[in-house]
Amino acid sequence: MPLDRPVINSDIPHSARIWNYWLGGKDCYEIDRRVGEEIRGVNPQIVDVARAQRAFLRRTVAHLTEEAGLRQFLDIGAGLPTVDNTHEVAQRIARDARVVYVDHDPTVLAQATALLTSTPEGATAFIDADLRDPDTILERAARTLDLTRPVALVLLGITAHVPDESAYDVVTRLLDALPSGSHLILGDSTEVYRPKAMRVMVEQWNEASDNPRVNRSPEQLARFFDGLELLEPGLVSVAQWRTGRGSEEPWEVDCFGGVARKP
Repeated sequence: MPLDRPVINSDIPHSARIWNYWLGGKDCYEIDRRVGEEIRGVNPQIVDVARAQRAFLRRTVAHLTEEAGLRQFLDIGAGLPTVDNTHEVAQRIARDARVVYVDHDPTVLAQATALLTSTPEGATAFIDADLRDPDTILERAARTLDLTRPVALVLLGITAHVPDESAYDVVTRLLDALPSGSHLILGDSTEVYRPKAMRVMVEQWNEASDNPRVNRSPEQLARFFDGLELLEPGLVSVAQWRTGRGSEEPWEVDCFGGVARKP
């Protein structure tokens, strides 16, 4: 069934479009570029954060597909289509991989068809839903994924948009519905290396956007992994997750992430 085409307000900045701008994409409006440059002005590292998070997605999805043998992914807060989306990474390794994307940003919905390509052996689907509504996500995801078999739950840059304690309950609800052998990929913004710049970034973001966010400490992010088995090297800056020191990419970026297995 085709998705309804949403109404997009080009006068209000949106997180997906700003993030796309930092990644070098063109799917944004003047308001997104302006806010993106304002934030970049006080926090030049934010572009490194965006690109390091995307590289983290590539490495983690590839690892779970190739090494852990997972064939199902539930990517919530997918963002705008760009290079190496989850299904592209997974299906290059396993053509039968099945991926469900979830987002409720109107710009993402308008371009969702770009995320619905798939190998003949695999499948992709898109759900218009909010992270805060895990029951709807799970019910609709079950139309494409077999939730009795292991699933990789992907939450990158999305829990920050649930700024209160309910974020932990939402992630727990999603994980509780998945079987043993499922994995959690999670990463989000911190204030470890450049705390002042990251704090100002959030303040500017929240003043300009209708989708507020919060930075969390590594200790707060670690709570999302309670009861799970963290893979090496644990919860680290996403640029440091299974990369070599020879990389030319910045090593210390204020986005921490990890991958963990549900026992």
